[in-house]
Amino acid sequence: MLKVRQIKVDVLADNDLNRFNALLKKIKLKKEEILRYEITKQSLDARDKENIFYVYEMIVEIINEEKYLQKNKNKDISFYVEEHYIYKFNGNKKLNSNIVIVGSGPAGLFAAYILAENGYKPIIIERGKKIEERVKDVENFWNNNKLLLNSNVQFGEGGAGTFSDGKLNTLIKDRYNRMKKVFNTFVECGAPKDILYSYKPHIGTDKLREVIINIRNKIIEMGGCFLYETIVTNLIIEENELKKIVVNDNEEILCDALVLAIGHSARDTFEMLQKNNIEIANKPFAVGLRIQHNQKMINESQCGKKYANILGASSYKLTHQTSCGRGVYTFCMCPGGFVVNASSEDKYLVVNGMSNHSRNEENANSAIIVTITEKDYGTNILDGVKYQRMLEEKAYNLCNGKIPLQLFKDYKKNKVSKSLQSVNPVVKGEYDFGNLNELFSDEINKALTESIIVFGRKIKGFDNDDAILAGVESRTSSPVKIIRDENFESNIKGIFPCGEGAGYAGGITSAAVDGIKVAEAIGKIYKK
Repeated sequence: MLKVRQIKVDVLADNDLNRFNALLKKIKLKKEEILRYEITKQSLDARDKENIFYVYEMIVEIINEEKYLQKNKNKDISFYVEEHYIYKFNGNKKLNSNIVIVGSGPAGLFAAYILAENGYKPIIIERGKKIEERVKDVENFWNNNKLLLNSNVQFGEGGAGTFSDGKLNTLIKDRYNRMKKVFNTFVECGAPKDILYSYKPHIGTDKLREVIINIRNKIIEMGGCFLYETIVTNLIIEENELKKIVVNDNEEILCDALVLAIGHSARDTFEMLQKNNIEIANKPFAVGLRIQHNQKMINESQCGKKYANILGASSYKLTHQTSCGRGVYTFCMCPGGFVVNASSEDKYLVVNGMSNHSRNEENANSAIIVTITEKDYGTNILDGVKYQRMLEEKAYNLCNGKIPLQLFKDYKKNKVSKSLQSVNPVVKGEYDFGNLNELFSDEINKALTESIIVFGRKIKGFDNDDAILAGVESRTSSPVKIIRDENFESNIKGIFPCGEGAGYAGGITSAAVDGIKVAEAIGKIYKK
């Protein structure tokens, strides 16, 4: 097999035939000399808004490949070496009781999947419900404002990422092909095959739910077990080693290895861990607002009018260092999506973004967030949680539990909006007008205003008066890090912090990869 790079196709002419013809032109062969080909990578060259190209990498099978390469010296053509995720589980310590995984978000699910695939029989504990029931509870909350504390956007099978855009972009390096394992597993469980090569892979909240069900069923088929509506309420530790866990305050489960894939909103669990002397440190995070624009405007700004309706809903990623020294950036951008009420505690309100696979809603939305540190929230452990709660309580009180909205022109003037303009809110959950300035300090408000204006120089219309702001965006990442050593264990033997809630990931893909790493660490210690 050959790997062929830099195969360019105009976006307006992108189809199977033209991709194949571009491949033939690149490798200078006749079509009958190609036995088969497959796309392995797609990127986008949008530097010239009048001439936008897809750039493909393909693997190609031809007759007598070695002879071909000897005759054709082209840096974009080489032998293809297929890479797989391979890991040998060679632990030698006897497993006396259970491997328990707390949390069924991407970190917990992939830790469970890899362990089950290698002959272990993990128990997965989830405080929320199965995805089928969870979806009904969340829809009921959005429609009737009836919040269930353990079945909501943050808690339940699939984790917080289930009600998001399902983006799979990540900056992590994949030296051991763990990410490839994650993507292949997603596809095997029903995700679109194009995530294997797309320049901006995403699944979408609607399709991600089906994928999670299939991952769960595979884990069960391989010997895993799920316990839903179950909360770890205490730990039994002897001589600095975990012996048992207590669930729902009344049942003990023997436990040799405990994977803490608890998610960034498990605040009661953070408190329980602190009481049991698990080493925890504060971690910087970010807070801010979510902004909505008309998606058509974003498309035209990013791709030009010629391609605006061809490339699907466009996304963006923006950063700014403010005059006061604050870092501000866009986060969790949801093309063609919704702003959603993502609350998980009574009388506290937090928002997030969500898109279906089609990304065909009227608006684009993204968080605009400001980095904060201990100087903002305090140096005591869990002060970050207190700060988040303070913001979320203010957000709840602004509009009596409804999502507070404000036009950007009124946010700048520090006054409540009276009516909408050309942008209509695309929101899941009840909303009303409120003054979002009341959430933050003057410094943070100034940083957000300055940054939105600067972003308007990069994306035309970003700082329009009619852009709609919503608040508060406070769950961007975990406010703590549960300390682990080079063997992925905490200061208490047998406890393995994992994923986004433990402070080691930032999104679906990186959390899933961290789950695989923790599974490998357990496999180094214990034999089946």
